[in-house]
Amino acid sequence: MISLRNLELPSEFRDGLKAIAPLFLGVASFAIAYGLLARKTGLSLLNLTLMSLLVFAGASQFVAISLLISGSSFLLILFTTFVVNSRYFLMSASLGTYTRKWSIKWQAVLSFLLSDESYAMTMSRFAGNVADKYYQLGVSLGLYIEWLVFTIIGGLMGSFFGDPQTFGLDFALPATFIVLLLPIIRNWRQVTVCIITGTLSVAGSLFLPTKWYIPIAIVLGTIIGGMLELWKQK
Repeated sequence: MISLRNLELPSEFRDGLKAIAPLFLGVASFAIAYGLLARKTGLSLLNLTLMSLLVFAGASQFVAISLLISGSSFLLILFTTFVVNSRYFLMSASLGTYTRKWSIKWQAVLSFLLSDESYAMTMSRFAGNVADKYYQLGVSLGLYIEWLVFTIIGGLMGSFFGDPQTFGLDFALPATFIVLLLPIIRNWRQVTVCIITGTLSVAGSLFLPTKWYIPIAIVLGTIIGGMLELWKQK
């Protein structure tokens, strides 16, 4: 019989688990908000848990819930969530510069566990250190388990509480991303890209249908960042 006490986890995996500690409250609050809102929509505890277990994409889960409330068709929900999650194509492409030599099994597992938070933390780590799959696994798996656990807690609380916005839980995700973003910004080019992309996102949310402003702002921000890097090299 194997004792768990004798299992030695890689130090990079433990570093990844420790790295997500500052994000704990933000992610937990956002997961609880999702559970509350899903229960308010009429989803059972089993269904909202399965969505977190199999989808694991907070923003698209909220979008799906809001579309269910409005009575949208399945095709519209599918298309809208695809648009919202299309940002992961760009995230995966940038991570690919570090992970392309890893095995297909590792890439498949880490692709499923990829989230906005794990991407930001992993890229920040890889930029100044050797890319390590165990570190990314520690970050991603820790966030996945936390999201799942607090989704269930939010679902259980759904019978007793109303709209999660009443408690200010809807601000948890933006606050978490601010914490993730600030340590990564190191020069004026990155500041410029952040300002322009943020401005495009806000403007797009006002004038564009559904969630198209998300991939559009990301693509334009990426292009602008690339142009600034070329300008610096010249």
